[in-house]
Amino acid sequence: MPDRKPRQTKKQKPKVTFNHAMIYVRDVARALHFYQDLLGLKTIDVFQYASHPVYARLQSPVGTTTIALHQVEPGKELPPFDSIRLYFEVKQLDELCESLKAEGVEITQLPKPMPWGWTHAYLNDPDGHEVSLYWAGARRLHAPGPPKKQQVKQRAAAK
Repeated sequence: MPDRKPRQTKKQKPKVTFNHAMIYVRDVARALHFYQDLLGLKTIDVFQYASHPVYARLQSPVGTTTIALHQVEPGKELPPFDSIRLYFEVKQLDELCESLKAEGVEITQLPKPMPWGWTHAYLNDPDGHEVSLYWAGARRLHAPGPPKKQQVKQRAAAK
């Protein structure tokens, strides 16, 4: 009779929910102005030390997505931001970009349709973090399918 090993059942992995992203900044008050006053996020919580904000949590005005702003430690430098970009979706993309420009924010790319079907604008926050403002609509959670040969050629030519 062959040896029978007990059948192992596949264990369910715990479900993970994204909570928030922490953004380290040089000046929380300045970052609050950008994210709250200019982009329209709602402040949930601000922690102060020596009468200065050193931490703040903000929430998207639509949904439950949050970000946190954290003062970089005294004497420490912010790391380079060449591998992180923050994405904020906004239906009235053109109007928001015009509002930001009127406030003196430099838009590095005005709203532009991209080959994958989303419209993007790019800028930097006061600490140099890359920010993409975009509108994807129904395509946000649905892949548009494999890129067509023309789109692949356009992406290759853009690099």
